[in-house]
Amino acid sequence: MQLYITETSAYCRIVRAVILEKGLEDRVEIIVAQTRHADSPYYRINPSGRVPYLIRDDGVGLEKSALICAYLDQLEGKPAFGLPAGDQAWEARRLEALARSLLDGLAVWGREIQRPEQERSPTLIKHEAKRSERLCEVWEQQIDHPLMRGSLNLMQITLACALGLEARNPDLHWRPGHPALSTWFDDIGKRPSLAATAPAGVPPC
Repeated sequence: MQLYITETSAYCRIVRAVILEKGLEDRVEIIVAQTRHADSPYYRINPSGRVPYLIRDDGVGLEKSALICAYLDQLEGKPAFGLPAGDQAWEARRLEALARSLLDGLAVWGREIQRPEQERSPTLIKHEAKRSERLCEVWEQQIDHPLMRGSLNLMQITLACALGLEARNPDLHWRPGHPALSTWFDDIGKRPSLAATAPAGVPPC
């Protein structure tokens, strides 16, 4: 299989962490794609131009990190990242949506600051900065939820990859006022799969 990524994408980092957790390094070739360039050869592979993108052994392509992670998780017949049973499944969905909401907003913010300065939208940047502040306040209260403290799951990986974007956004300062969240992030960041995929230049605590 081939996984097309960009090295700066937190969505790609989620999938790369799952590959390491599942021990699939020998089955998945990771290829850095050229995106956001006119006439990139990658667009002939994935017309949407988005990453991550997994080409299965049968040649079929899968887009979106959640779908790719679900596929890779069941590949060996021993899923580790499925939903818990009963009502906890709704809690898992709620927490994953909350983590993904933070990630989505930070990704929009990150893409905007990569644009030429004269093309950036101050209104959009301010909107996403304020959204991240509100969501980090929520996560400071939610981070002791049993699903965020138990066995590794996709909610935890998604949140860790979202918060890790502090390494790529010099104006993202989520740690002050969030001691529980900061401690959780530093602890989970020591896990080999997340340490190996961490963005370079993570700021000190």
